Amino acid sequence: MKSTLIYLILLFSALQVSEQANREIFFADVTIYVEGGKYYLTGSKGESEGPQGFAFLESKDLKTWAVPAKATDSLGMILTKGDRTFGTKGFWAPQIFKDKRTYYLTYTADEQTVLAESKSLSGPYRQKEVRPIDGSEKNIDSYIFKDTNGTYYLYCVRFNKGNYLYVAEFDLKIGKIKPETLKRCFEQTEPWEATPNYKSAPIMEGPTVIKLKNKYYLFYSANHFQNIDYAIGYAVADSPYGPWVKNKNNPIIHRSIVSENGSGHGDLFEGVDKQLYYVYHVHHSSDKVGPRRTRIVPVVKQWDDQAGVYTFSVKGNEVIVPVMAEK
Repeated sequence: MKSTLIYLILLFSALQVSEQANREIFFADVTIYVEGGKYYLTGSKGESEGPQGFAFLESKDLKTWAVPAKATDSLGMILTKGDRTFGTKGFWAPQIFKDKRTYYLTYTADEQTVLAESKSLSGPYRQKEVRPIDGSEKNIDSYIFKDTNGTYYLYCVRFNKGNYLYVAEFDLKIGKIKPETLKRCFEQTEPWEATPNYKSAPIMEGPTVIKLKNKYYLFYSANHFQNIDYAIGYAVADSPYGPWVKNKNNPIIHRSIVSENGSGHGDLFEGVDKQLYYVYHVHHSSDKVGPRRTRIVPVVKQWDDQAGVYTFSVKGNEVIVPVMAEK
């Protein structure tokens, strides 16, 4: 009788774990926008999963998510291929921000950075003129940062025998960079940025930039996304252009900290509870990269009085596994 009871308990636990895994969210290159006491999540989804573009989910607690009630379709699409938008494939790495009464969505498609807009947070995001931000050469992983003086900067990845982070002043009104301001942020310099588990050219990508006490903090991912050591670190500067000083304790998100392979490419955000979080993706399993799973981890921000900067780390034992609400 006792052994039967133990078996039933183990079976029930296994079924619960299996059900949660089936309800997990499989967005990569993720971002979360916070407004009105709710969280809104979007990211890269598999091209075989319905229409190409970006879908939207909402949550009140970061744990349970659903397609917004106001969505016009079952996926919550906020930007769709061919609907007055640039791109035919490779819809990756979205970011949402607001300027005055307009919402903007910057993203990658056809290995070009793109800017679309909407009067509603839930879209649809479209372009007045269908084109990339800068078609002079390939560039991906856009992040648009607004400085405290109102100046915008575009951070993105450009290719040159590898993936390197660049920054340029950005004119939001016309949706273009100022080419004369374009500058590479830094080189691949640290051992954690190039581990031998997956051989590749230098790769640094997925930027997020914040400003605190006149210092600029650039969060980025390094290694190839298929590398189990895909991870996140940050660098600090006195200017949006650098020079950047990399944190000596990088990476701050890595499989050794969050216990899952391929932990990278996400976004930093402040929760409704005023807690900082980082949303990112991980490999599907220990032996399979995709479809990648979405994760959220609390971030610890501490002031280093001697260095005159904030330091960042994460609570690796408090990782949130977001799931879809039960139907």
